[in-house]
Amino acid sequence: MSTTARMFKRILIANRGEIACRIIRSCRKLGIETVAVYSQADAAAQHVRQADLALPIGGPRPQDSYLRGAAILDAARANGAEAIHPGYGFLSENADFAEAVERAGLAFIGPRAASMRAMGSKAGAKDLMAAHGVPVVPGYTGTDQDPALLAREAERIGFPLMIKAAHGGGGKGMRIVRATGEFAQALGLVPARGAGRLRQRARAAGALHRASAPHR
Repeated sequence: MSTTARMFKRILIANRGEIACRIIRSCRKLGIETVAVYSQADAAAQHVRQADLALPIGGPRPQDSYLRGAAILDAARANGAEAIHPGYGFLSENADFAEAVERAGLAFIGPRAASMRAMGSKAGAKDLMAAHGVPVVPGYTGTDQDPALLAREAERIGFPLMIKAAHGGGGKGMRIVRATGEFAQALGLVPARGAGRLRQRARAAGALHRASAPHR
């Protein structure tokens, strides 16, 4: 968490559904008041009914409501919240939002913005862990993404291996390659995901990792 351990009087939950309800229940057990936000589509949702206070935050689409960081931050400050709990998804991994919350003098219940940025790239996270002596799976995380170089690195690492998009998430951008002949096609199927925008594959940091063979 981005704050030292202390009890809050009131927090805003920047999410909906099951995770928001679970946070509300936990806060109630701890004597913490909760502020919920909701989109037009969620006006009758369970988390709205369970919270001590519920505020409309925008239209039915996430980009018009649960992803409106500035509006959520304004709602927290205007209604006496001392912290914002992002739950998961939506703004929970948005380093800029976490930073804005901290700048506003509120606590962000989650990782610090600097930690998110350091760990947001699989390649960067792996290099950081290796630099601190943490054992990591053999692989290639270099910035040179020339397909010919990647093919050579794949041979060096050995098969089977996994190709990962450095900024992929939720299982996206992952391909298992079991033999040399499968590599070029698998590489072409990995999305070229940059940090928040699409990039040319030559510039997207794809990562190669040795994969364990399945048990037979």
